Amino acid sequence: MSNTPPTVPVIPAAMPQRKNAAFSRWLGRSILRLGGWHIRGPIPDLAKAVVIAAPHSSNWDGLWGLAAKMALGLEARILGKDKLFWWPLSVLLRRLGVVPLDRSSPQGTVGQAVAMIRDSEQVWYALAPEGTRKQVTEWKGGFLKIARMADVPVIPAYFHYPERVIGFGPVFHTSGDDVADMAAIRQWYRQWQGKNHSSS
Repeated sequence: MSNTPPTVPVIPAAMPQRKNAAFSRWLGRSILRLGGWHIRGPIPDLAKAVVIAAPHSSNWDGLWGLAAKMALGLEARILGKDKLFWWPLSVLLRRLGVVPLDRSSPQGTVGQAVAMIRDSEQVWYALAPEGTRKQVTEWKGGFLKIARMADVPVIPAYFHYPERVIGFGPVFHTSGDDVADMAAIRQWYRQWQGKNHSSS
């Protein structure tokens, strides 16, 4: 526990932001302060992007990630199973930026994410490329397909538990070679340590 105010970077103008979010920003920063966490920038000044977060090794990642999102006033979108959208849970999920995924759609998850990005003036679409809290040898490549098809860059975000930091890395532009792009991104993530394992 720490009483030191959390470090929060400068919020760029183009980043999608929630309106009237003073209370949620205060709450997010309070949670980070109690946990001793800080947010490290700079935050990319982009209106549209695919944001990936790793290493994902614990249920705690969700709490700290949500607190960081609230502290920044970030309006991010996440696709969730449509069966979760029952009242009153649906109200909370939508407020958190979760969008229902139509599993019957011929577009599939990738197609729906691409359409959402293309149809939005400002949107950061967020996901965990590992797809599970367990350590894996292969990451799911959907985020690269989404970024390439929507013609937006990838913003790598990370958890580094030894220093209790949630940070943003340099913007990554897809090359069309998913194998090479994945290798480059995985290499960059090897410096960060999750609660239970690293991204190696």
